Amino acid sequence: MVKNVLGVSLRRWRLRSMGWGVCAAVMTGCASMPSVEGSAQGSAAASVQADHWLPVPLPGKARTDYRPVSIDGRPAIHARAACSASMWRQQLRVPPQDLGRLSFSWKVPALIPGADLSASDTDDTPVRVVLAFDGDHARLSMRNRMLFDLAQALTGEVPPYATLMYVWEPKAPVGSVIRAPRTDRVRGLVVESGAQRLGRWLAYERDIVADFRQAYGEEPGALIGIAVMTDSDNTGSDTEAYYGSIELRGARPRRLL
Repeated sequence: MVKNVLGVSLRRWRLRSMGWGVCAAVMTGCASMPSVEGSAQGSAAASVQADHWLPVPLPGKARTDYRPVSIDGRPAIHARAACSASMWRQQLRVPPQDLGRLSFSWKVPALIPGADLSASDTDDTPVRVVLAFDGDHARLSMRNRMLFDLAQALTGEVPPYATLMYVWEPKAPVGSVIRAPRTDRVRGLVVESGAQRLGRWLAYERDIVADFRQAYGEEPGALIGIAVMTDSDNTGSDTEAYYGSIELRGARPRRLL
């Protein structure tokens, strides 16, 4: 009995100490995607291209709710987090030479009070667009290899070599690169800062290769996964956001959402 209790406690401690960074990286770009029952539900009026997207839970976390809706006369994905963190993901494979530009849009009603992506205890945000990349795992530091091994043991999936997130941060200036508190293989690029543009649709177009170089100082590998993530588990708060269309614009353009 004592052994079982200690085992459960150790598992929970490992989950907490690993944080969202490695978990999110694992679930974004794993090599094989399990069938996951989630909360994504649809309306026939919302014609988002959601066929290849699946909700993906994170270990030990309550799930964020993702569902297609129509808002402001356009289709979107509504994400609502109640002290929760999970992802909505599509797997794909785009070789480095075919990487071009990524366009996406979102609408955020409010920021999360006290959130700070650079701090492990408050690293929540209403919106993230998350890209996962392949690469040579032999180049990882010993610390990252240990974290990746732990993540694989907990989830059964191998983390991608690198994860790049486009994020809205309350204080960090646009263009800042924020490293995840517990692994430098997850990095956020701030594309929106502060509260000035809340409550409206905002559209972005990003050069994937240039952004990866800025974040990591090296060339990207193949793009192997893309996800959106709205989370509020660390701050114990409620938040919501809307995601609009997501498109790859390169050698082989495609609309993902």
